[in-house]
Amino acid sequence: MAAGTPRLAASQPRPGSMEQLKIVIVGGNGFLGHHLRLHFQQLGYRVVIIGRSVAPGPDAARWDALTLGPWTAELEGAEVLVNMAGRTVDCRYNEANKRAIIASRTESTRVLGQAVAACATPPKVWLNSSTATIYADTTGDQPANTEAGGVIGTGFSVEVATAWEQAFRECRTPGTRQVALRTSIVLGPDGGAFPVMAKLARWGLCTPQGTGQQWVSWLHIQDFCRAVSFLATKPEAEGAFNVCAPNPLTNRDFNALLCRELQPWLRLPQPRWLLEIGAFALRTETELILKSRKVYPERLLELGFRFEYATCEECVKSLL
Repeated sequence: MAAGTPRLAASQPRPGSMEQLKIVIVGGNGFLGHHLRLHFQQLGYRVVIIGRSVAPGPDAARWDALTLGPWTAELEGAEVLVNMAGRTVDCRYNEANKRAIIASRTESTRVLGQAVAACATPPKVWLNSSTATIYADTTGDQPANTEAGGVIGTGFSVEVATAWEQAFRECRTPGTRQVALRTSIVLGPDGGAFPVMAKLARWGLCTPQGTGQQWVSWLHIQDFCRAVSFLATKPEAEGAFNVCAPNPLTNRDFNALLCRELQPWLRLPQPRWLLEIGAFALRTETELILKSRKVYPERLLELGFRFEYATCEECVKSLL
């Protein structure tokens, strides 16, 4: 087993035991939630999913992300609570969408805080999603943003992240350890951004986007799952953690890597003006690819976590 992946303790119940440890994943119907569920099942946990559209059953509960309800019973006695609820940011940033994006994160976090506080036996640890876009646009040779020395930025994506983390901090859960996951873009073969990136690269769109000098902080899906389970089992882990690989690279280098691996027969330029037109047509924002995200997982490494995919070349090769 790779370093950084917690082993089942000798006293921990095995799969199928009546006292099997439980993890509750809120908003766990998507790409990250699917992989996280499989990962924790392999570690021997019973996994319960709470979401808006899940079919109620012994390992699932439905909620509206706004109000307390029967779903709160699932939190009782949980070993781990992971919250990934929130509306996608892959849209146009008009005022209505901005309000919905922030509200979906802050309101769901607050109602979870109420539920945890009301538990007779609350979850031992609560890991709440955040985002590495909380940091300022970091260009050139500027140092990567760490938890201690990072520069908090400005703009809508930063507003989302800071409001999200503030709502989390305001939750009073003295019996539950709190960890904020400042996660970078997560790359996987079957969901998220990477399949789209690879498809576009095969069509020749594996050239620098804009100037190509913007930094890309990234993470392999397996290391994301391993980092979550690692932090869940480290009693000293509390507060904000950068969840990203330790080697960011520029957009130019990332696309060159895709080009080397996929070898398209042509390469089409992607100037900023063309990206703006494309983003408008697809009802999204160019910030998602043009903001420079240069982040370093200092606290994870200090705790002893070791990445299976520390370089983007290793990551992309495994995914392709």
